[in-house]
Amino acid sequence: MGKIAEADLRFMEKALELAERAAAEGETPVGAVLVRDGTIIGSGYNKVERERDPTAHAEMIALRQAARSSSDWRLPGSTLYVTIEPCLMCASALLLARVTRLVFGAPDLRWGAVGSLFDLSHDPRINRDIEVIPGVMAEQAAELLQSFFRTLRRDAREVEGG
Repeated sequence: MGKIAEADLRFMEKALELAERAAAEGETPVGAVLVRDGTIIGSGYNKVERERDPTAHAEMIALRQAARSSSDWRLPGSTLYVTIEPCLMCASALLLARVTRLVFGAPDLRWGAVGSLFDLSHDPRINRDIEVIPGVMAEQAAELLQSFFRTLRRDAREVEGG
C-alpha cells in the first residue's frame, strides 16, 4: 500500500464534489478524477440513470475523457481518484488502460474489485498491477452514499404511503 500525499487529499476532494453533483442529479453519488503529472486529464460522476447506460460509472466516464484528451487509450503514469472502490468493470478498465495508481474512499463490500470482494489490482493471473491506496476520505464518501440511500428509501416509503 502506498503513501497518502497532500495531492491525494486535494484530488479526492474534487472527486467528492463530483459525487455530490451526481447525488443532486439523482444518481448514486460516485465521483472520479484521473490525474497525470499533477493535471486532471479526465473526470466524471455516475450517469447510469440519466444515460440509461450500465457502463456510465464515474470511473468509466473519467477514463473515456482522459483517453480523448490524451489521444491515447493507454494512460500510464496516471492516478485515478474515486470516492468508492471500483467494481469489476471499472477495475478491469483501469488495468486495460494501464492506470498506475488508484486512490479510493469507501470500500464497496458488495461490488468492490480491488480488495473487498475481488482484488484485480494484484491478481497474479493478470500481467500488471495497480498501486492501491484505500480509505482516503472514506468517512466523507461513505456518508455521502449512506445519506443518498437513506433519502431514497425515505422517499420510497412516502410514495408507498408508509
